[in-house]
Amino acid sequence: MRMRWRGLACLGLCAVLAWFLADAGEVRRAAAEALALCGRSVIPALFPFLVLSILLISLGFGELVSPYLAGLMTPLFRLPGCASSALLLGLAGGYPIGAQTAARLYREGALTRGEAERLLAFCNNSNPVFLISVLGAGAFGSVRTGVWLWLIHILSALLAGLAFRRGGEDGSPQYVARRSASQGPSFSTALVEAVRGGLSGMLSVCAFVIFFYVLASPLASLGGRLGPLLVGVTELFSMTPLLPADGFGFVLASGCAGWGGLSVLCQTAAVLEGSGLRLRTCLLGKILQGLLAAALALALRGYVLG
Repeated sequence: MRMRWRGLACLGLCAVLAWFLADAGEVRRAAAEALALCGRSVIPALFPFLVLSILLISLGFGELVSPYLAGLMTPLFRLPGCASSALLLGLAGGYPIGAQTAARLYREGALTRGEAERLLAFCNNSNPVFLISVLGAGAFGSVRTGVWLWLIHILSALLAGLAFRRGGEDGSPQYVARRSASQGPSFSTALVEAVRGGLSGMLSVCAFVIFFYVLASPLASLGGRLGPLLVGVTELFSMTPLLPADGFGFVLASGCAGWGGLSVLCQTAAVLEGSGLRLRTCLLGKILQGLLAAALALALRGYVLG
């Protein structure tokens, strides 16, 4: 079965390679647009948040906020209070900072494997700048629409978290030493490691954005409703100029922002590499969040756009 899957994958990749060779000029153009997009939007929006999120977790931010937010995280999501740092940073910084923070908490010993994987189901989210400015003001010409997309995004993430709260630990229970903030590294050491880690994460993010932007470029030519839908499922940034400013566009924007796209899923896999955390729960969480966000947008589209 595995050999058959690999054979089909190789055939598909050969077809993509043949397309790249046959339409090299268009591929170069799309890659250049993606590079410009990374320099204009992706890097300025994400790199500072990547560095700050790593720095905060290294200095014990999760442990510092744990006593104050345990009353929210524990009864609602069956997670320790330090898990709130991944949720907050993910909502503020955007993809894939929530996943990176959850993986960092697991590596630092603040979460068990089961806790970290359940946290991944709802902590990895789009940032308010993209939802309010790029989608709301850019695609719909309305900041108010963007604010509603952001509120729906937050609510759908929290609902997805509630759906995964009953997940238990994998295998036998394990003891995890909860680290105190005083055990962390010095500020100078943490800052150097945060900048290095942010740069490494940013390279991975930009690489996936460029690759999937190129893959999504022929889908945009399909037009109608199918084109934006397929592009949104593949790569979120590429969908923005294709969105119609109507009810369908609002539902599609909300659902795809909740899902994140295949590009974001690969970015998440990259930041989880070597952590020992599985991508499965994150994938299921993003599917559920996308469906919930689309359903909420469908229910509210008349009020928001009316």
